[in-house]
Amino acid sequence: MADTKFTRYALRSVGTTAADVPDGADFNTTDTLVGIHLTNITSNAITVDVFLTTYNDDADDDPSDNDKYYLIKGAPIASGGALQVLDGGAKMVVEDGDRLWVKSDTASSLDAWVSVVDDISDALV
Repeated sequence: MADTKFTRYALRSVGTTAADVPDGADFNTTDTLVGIHLTNITSNAITVDVFLTTYNDDADDDPSDNDKYYLIKGAPIASGGALQVLDGGAKMVVEDGDRLWVKSDTASSLDAWVSVVDDISDALV
């Protein structure tokens, strides 16, 4: 059995332009998202979107509306509050070429922490 590789991605002060995980690249193996934690770092409520794009849908630096598969859309987070997108033990598989994106309705308002088990397909062989 291959070694399990845990990876984390931290995004700071995300705003109205979608930020991607991995940063500026696609996932390069079959991975499992095991946690997505979002925190409002402002003194006002914000709304956030989290979505995936796939290689087949042209995952690029500027995904169009047709490319998006939403995990949450327009979810409110109170001032200083947080949101667990994957909770209750939920997990999501992403494949080579996929990207995860986070976006807020307010500039520089959102911190995101994403936990991933990398190259999960090798660990199951």
